[in-house]
Amino acid sequence: MTLDLEIVGVQSEPAERSWTESDVALYALAVGAGHNDPLLELDFTTENSTGVETHVLPTFANLIIAGGVPAIGTYDPAGVVHAEQSFHLNHPLPPSGCARSTTTVTGIYDKGSAALVTWESTAVDVATDAELATVQTSIFIRGAGGFGGDRGPSPTSSMPEREPDMQVVTETRPEQALLYRLTGDRNPLHSDPEFAKRGGFSQPILHGMCTYGYTGRLLLHALCASDVRRFHSMTGRFTEPVLPGQDLTVHIWETATGHGANGFTDSPIRTAHFRTTSNGVTVLDRGRLTYTA
Repeated sequence: MTLDLEIVGVQSEPAERSWTESDVALYALAVGAGHNDPLLELDFTTENSTGVETHVLPTFANLIIAGGVPAIGTYDPAGVVHAEQSFHLNHPLPPSGCARSTTTVTGIYDKGSAALVTWESTAVDVATDAELATVQTSIFIRGAGGFGGDRGPSPTSSMPEREPDMQVVTETRPEQALLYRLTGDRNPLHSDPEFAKRGGFSQPILHGMCTYGYTGRLLLHALCASDVRRFHSMTGRFTEPVLPGQDLTVHIWETATGHGANGFTDSPIRTAHFRTTSNGVTVLDRGRLTYTA
């Protein structure tokens, strides 16, 4: 396998992706909305409920980026592991629309047995040219390291050392990965037993971005009173896989209040840290959320 180190810093050609209310509802269902009570979260799962305005879960911003993984060279896709995901919203996403996005590979780092590849994408509204979201992604490619490159920056974020201020528990379903793949991520790691074995797993695992979406949805309800206008940005580092059907627990620390408004409302910006566990194992770590109070 050979990675193209010359691609770092090169911006992709613009690509477009459109979505409809059906896509928004499917995504919400795929990250657990309405599972325990189908009459809850109707603003995310339906478009024609009486007196209910359709809204978009903030983490859907990660799906409006077109183009997929940048052309970074040749490698075994079974060796790819999602490392970290971040996004920032400029304002709540509309229930239907079309985004034009560009992507720039920001780094290819040598981690010894693996390579760490990072990139950033920016999406704008095709109709208005207004910036919708900025998304940062990083992946590990096992077996692609050892090329003598820069090891990259060391992690700087840390988690509070006290007990969390709150915990929220939810469950995934055994067919969760089969449902989530319909949102666009058809990686066979999450559906094909033989492919999963090539990746070192006993069975297909849940998409990391499904765990991420579950976590974002629970944070929205717990800290933003389900108001998408209050949700600004989210970042998290993937540490262990989740199997479909396992429970998730989101541990939340409210840590700081800012002094200025930003974006959606005139209220101060708050910061929270979070960690998601499954069966007592941390699966999403060093989480950080910014939102309005």
